[in-house]
Amino acid sequence: MYYELYIDVLFLMNFMMDSLLLLAVKKVMNCPVSNGRVFLGSAAGAALTCLVLACPLPSALKLLAGYVGISSIMVRTGLNLRWGKPFWKAFVLLYVAAFFMGGILQVLRPWIRAGSIFFAAAAAAYYLLCGIWRCMLRQGRRQSQICEVTLHIGEKAFQVLALVDTGNGLTDPLSGEPVSVIDPGCAEQILGEEKESVKIRYIPYRTVGGEGVMPVFRVGQMEVSLEKEGEKFQAQRPLIGICEGNVSEQEDYQMILNPDILISQ
Repeated sequence: MYYELYIDVLFLMNFMMDSLLLLAVKKVMNCPVSNGRVFLGSAAGAALTCLVLACPLPSALKLLAGYVGISSIMVRTGLNLRWGKPFWKAFVLLYVAAFFMGGILQVLRPWIRAGSIFFAAAAAAYYLLCGIWRCMLRQGRRQSQICEVTLHIGEKAFQVLALVDTGNGLTDPLSGEPVSVIDPGCAEQILGEEKESVKIRYIPYRTVGGEGVMPVFRVGQMEVSLEKEGEKFQAQRPLIGICEGNVSEQEDYQMILNPDILISQ
């Protein structure tokens, strides 16, 4: 039995699926690579897949090349990861993502009748996969803990202790960005001479005790160090709200960190 295989269609389909899988792994591992590099790795994987299928190789060799060789090149090229623990973690996550995405597409299979619908379904599966990961990450990290936070404004850096609090769901009504809250004394120290040049605006907030408005401003960058997970996160131009009084009665910390800031990057 013979099948007609259009190499251009095969390349495009593999390129699209490889791109979605690598983008998902990039988001999960928070890899600092550009989307252009991800697409380069996807193109390399798609091209090698076409080459392996076109060459008259033994089936065992094709399986080895497809499941190990091509995937390794995709991770190495697309995510810029060298051999080691991060590389193998990304390698495993690539197949985990492929397993979940394949399952989602299998569920949608009865409604897929054309190539364009398949592409749309694959894109929908990617966003659904990212949404599932986002929920899992939120549940895993939304546990109250005190961590070190470094705020950068201008050329200065300020270190404060922050409580990652699930109760802080404050967001900017205009942009929907998470807002972390800081003591007024710390805010005064951080703003300092920059106070005149920093744009401060007000957003509404609601607590158990009532409603009001809170001044918020942006810092250049915020670095969060989580000791329990041994991870560090960076947020570019996050929003910081200024509380009316101390955020901690015992002054154990000076900031209440919105946990969504850890998964919004």
